[in-house]
Amino acid sequence: MILSYKYRLYPTDTQRQLLERTLEIHRRLYNDALTERRLAWDRRRVAIRYMDQAAQLKAIRAFDEDAAWANYTSVQQTLRRLQKSFDGFFRRIKTDEKSGYPRYKGRGWFKSVTYVYGDGCRLVDGRLYVQRIGSVRLFQHRPLPDGATVKQVVLKRDGAANWYAVLQLEATDAEVMASASGSVGIDMGLEHFASLSNGEQIANPRWLRAAEPKLATLQRMRARTTRGSRRNRELKRQITRHHERTANRRRDFQHKTSRALVNRFDTLYVEALNVKGLARSHVSKSIADAGWSQFLAFLAYKAENAGGQVVEVDARGTSRLCPECGCRVEKSLAVRVHTCPHCGYVAPRDVAAAQVIAQRGSGRTDQRRKESHPCPEPSERIRVVVGSSLL
Repeated sequence: MILSYKYRLYPTDTQRQLLERTLEIHRRLYNDALTERRLAWDRRRVAIRYMDQAAQLKAIRAFDEDAAWANYTSVQQTLRRLQKSFDGFFRRIKTDEKSGYPRYKGRGWFKSVTYVYGDGCRLVDGRLYVQRIGSVRLFQHRPLPDGATVKQVVLKRDGAANWYAVLQLEATDAEVMASASGSVGIDMGLEHFASLSNGEQIANPRWLRAAEPKLATLQRMRARTTRGSRRNRELKRQITRHHERTANRRRDFQHKTSRALVNRFDTLYVEALNVKGLARSHVSKSIADAGWSQFLAFLAYKAENAGGQVVEVDARGTSRLCPECGCRVEKSLAVRVHTCPHCGYVAPRDVAAAQVIAQRGSGRTDQRRKESHPCPEPSERIRVVVGSSLL
């Protein structure tokens, strides 16, 4: 599998200007290549692909100083990036999705340049050497894994104008965790970030909600300034930095939580969620703040690297089924405790859903058979599961 290691870069002022120039050259090349494809199809109905445009690079570099200044293989990677955009466009047309024709990239929308490792970009004595830019200071907060082979380096600028180097490497054999054993079902939620089938519940930090008061203050201050003024630009930078901190805190929490789960369990059952569809509901801001898609992606690649697995199961009806007897128990979203009138089983709603998810994933019970049969008579037996906190 391919892993990415992201490190912060600390370029000098001169190096920062050269990095900005490199980014601008690649942005213009991307837009020019897109224009060539559009005109060729509109005027002559000719489809141009990557090989056609890559064959023109030598001739273009002979008269274009900027194209000649940029690293040759990095320019090829930018053309491949455009080809991937068109491949995705045609794939979406075939699957009847919203097509999304490739767009031109403005200055704020083109943020990365890809290098082939060893050709214009490589690590030298703890620093990152980049062709035409020099040796850039690199904060390598964690070492690369032993035996890993670095394939590509992506130089990336974020919204706060910070630069990062993303080293994409080919991982070796899976690092099997000896302490990881057993399986667990995971139910994603908003009241609790995640609930486990063993009764544990992970609190939802709500990073965006916590950051909103300061964000609102900065936005009001900026609204009172003159557009284009120095104060306006400074407040814009502070707002961007505030958003960046919030995203970093969310990402750090999800990395640590997913790692803790992978270290404990070798099989994790999760719901196959349509997060995009859920994000169009009345709780869209809360779902975006929780970052379910990002967390599940972290969980999947960490489990694969550790020799485990993440299994997606059908999410339909998981919160309405009793994990003890399999009967359907209707309840509104306001009801946060599952109480089965047939077998007397009582548990937090999300924990009960996680237990159903674990049962579906492991195949221990046939939920469809239980739903089609009548439920047993109500019983006086009560079984209570008390949740605890994982972190």
